[in-house]
Parts: sequence; structure tokens; C-alpha cells
Amino acid sequence: MYSAPTRCPVCRSELTVTRLHCPSCDTSLEGQFTGGPFAHLTAEHLDFIVTFVRCEGKINRMEQELGLSYPTIRNRLHEVIRALGFEPGKEEVLEVSPERRSSVLADLETGKISADEAMRLLRGEEE
Repeated sequence: MYSAPTRCPVCRSELTVTRLHCPSCDTSLEGQFTGGPFAHLTAEHLDFIVTFVRCEGKINRMEQELGLSYPTIRNRLHEVIRALGFEPGKEEVLEVSPERRSSVLADLETGKISADEAMRLLRGEEE
């Protein structure tokens, strides 16, 4: 089975689903249906989302699985966020509590985490 196209091959306008069919009981429904928020995403966007969910949203795991750098993965995540109609970073909380900051710095000092990991954590990006 193929994915339904989301753009008109002639004018590139967004397509509307107008008929649904059940092959099991031969029932058909006609009307105008939306494809949902993910319908207009590219195959690459959808693959990224599946990987993101499989990695439980942990960018360090995505780095390993995809063989890409942190900035590249972050840029791709921002592409998906924009494709869904949102602006990345608008609701991010950039402050890290003093306790968390001290903990991260202590872990860095003892060698439990790398400088890169410490920077991510201090920017409020969890592993």
C-alpha cells in the first residue's frame, strides 16, 4: 500500500481526501476529510519523527543511531517543528536551577560527563 499524495501534481496545492473505503466490508464514505497534522510532512520528516520517538526523544541516542552531529539533529528537529506550524524555542525554559547547575558542574569536574554534555545540560537540554 502506498502513502496518499498530499500535493496536487498539477498546481502543487494541498489535496483533500474525499473518499474512504473499507476493503473488508466494502463500505465507502464520501465527504471532505483532513489528513491530520502529519499529513503534509515529507517522508524524511516522518522518518525523523519515528526515530525521535524510538530514541525516546534523546538526541544523544539519535546521534549514535543516525551518525549525525548534535547541531544537525537539532536543525532537523526544528525543520519538523516548523513544518507542523510552530516556531522552535518559543516555549523553551532556558533557566537551570542553581542546584542543577552545581550538580552538572560537579559531574564535569569529576569526569562523569564531558564538556559538551555539561553545556547541553546547562542550556536546559536533557539527555
